[in-house]
Amino acid sequence: MGMTSIWHWLIVLVVVMLLFGAGRISGVMGDLGRGIKSFKKGLNEEDEPATPRPQPRLSDERPAETPTASAQPTADLDKR
Repeated sequence: MGMTSIWHWLIVLVVVMLLFGAGRISGVMGDLGRGIKSFKKGLNEEDEPATPRPQPRLSDERPAETPTASAQPTADLDKR
């Protein structure tokens, strides 16, 4: 005796509706639909290419050296 008859499924549906109420079931189905849409949106965002990073410049020029804190004269420290 399987539950393949349409009448069996209708009876189960009526019992579920009586237990949980129509509002609760529609709310759960709405939440499920929003979850699926969010999941699909997340998958589509993952497929989009990321913003490309700028390529490093390949040249012989070196950046200008900046003076370090130890290279400053000590006379500036005495003015405090």
